[in-house]
Amino acid sequence: MHGLRHGCDIVLVAFIFYRLMLIVRGTRSVQILQGILFLAVATFIFTEIIPLPMTRWILHNFWMAGIVIMAVIFQPEIRSALAQLGSQQFSRWIIPGSFEFVDEVVAALKECSDKRIGALIVLEQETGLKNYIETGTRINGEISSELILSLLHPRSPLHDGALIISGSQLAAAGCLLPITDDPHFAKILGTRHRAAVGLSEISDATILIVSEETGHLSIARNGRLERQIDFANLLDELHDMYRSQQERTLLQKPGNKTEGNAG
Repeated sequence: MHGLRHGCDIVLVAFIFYRLMLIVRGTRSVQILQGILFLAVATFIFTEIIPLPMTRWILHNFWMAGIVIMAVIFQPEIRSALAQLGSQQFSRWIIPGSFEFVDEVVAALKECSDKRIGALIVLEQETGLKNYIETGTRINGEISSELILSLLHPRSPLHDGALIISGSQLAAAGCLLPITDDPHFAKILGTRHRAAVGLSEISDATILIVSEETGHLSIARNGRLERQIDFANLLDELHDMYRSQQERTLLQKPGNKTEGNAG
């Protein structure tokens, strides 16, 4: 029983650190964490292995004020994490939820296709996209087909950029994405398709594209582009994708066991 308690403790701490790394991944905070790790190692060395009184005194006083310093440095990340505690995104960690926003996204894409309105929508998965979100205009709004269509309207100043959806929220619009440098990429396809494939080459995001010229729907993922996607199939596929993502998240929660660990 004592060993089981310690095992659960280790799993819980590992899970907390994993979620913290997902929050700061893709931001400058990673470099700050590396600096803090370096200071922690230095503190151990000069306190336990090579005791140096003056150095130990400086490091000791630094760590006394460390909580305040880290609260100031990581203020945006802490605020974001606390905001997620009451959000639909966090609630999916605990209980199964519905994905009505998927229907809104597909409905907006269908109208874009019918009206030949160019669209580029990124669905964030495990890989953080904060660096690309910061290149656009923050929205942080509830997803609706009306909001998406207003942002993608040709007269909108954010029309040419990408919409990035994080969890069940529309995080930002008018975002800039990396362009693929694949020499075999079809030259007939435009910047939207090249940007979609470019992002899919360096992340696990799913990117949806509507061609302004043809109205055809395409999906970019894992560095590949699938063209002329059927909207009915897309709706089922996205629901399955988010449902699988939810199941993986629930299995990662402390106390849950996969089949590989059951033996």
